[in-house]
Amino acid sequence: MILEINKDNIKELANSFISTEYVEKELSNNPFGVFLILKENEEIIGYLYYSDIYERAEINQFEINYIHRNCGKGSILLSYFLKKVDKDVTLEVREDNKEAIHLYEKNGFIKRAIRSNYYGHKDGILMERKK
Repeated sequence: MILEINKDNIKELANSFISTEYVEKELSNNPFGVFLILKENEEIIGYLYYSDIYERAEINQFEINYIHRNCGKGSILLSYFLKKVDKDVTLEVREDNKEAIHLYEKNGFIKRAIRSNYYGHKDGILMERKK
């Protein structure tokens, strides 16, 4: 099940690996921000936080709980998101996050630019998927 989190249903995040304080702060500070959570058997196993900014969307953060990685659950959440926004999407990913890069490329994202030392001593890769 995939749910959109807002101030009215933030209690859904109780006892999960994502902090309700973090979500509340982001939703308060970002008028374009949206959180999608992936639940399985009442457990939150992942989330995707994005900004829906007029003609495009930007993935701000995307995380699947480590025990649920590499079994297609990230693809489920990403596919849902891409259908929901139905517009161009950008994101940044750390250069050494090979699993995430593979997932994004598999879903039509291409590398557009490198941001040197964006993550401290690691480069960030700017990726884009056209609608």
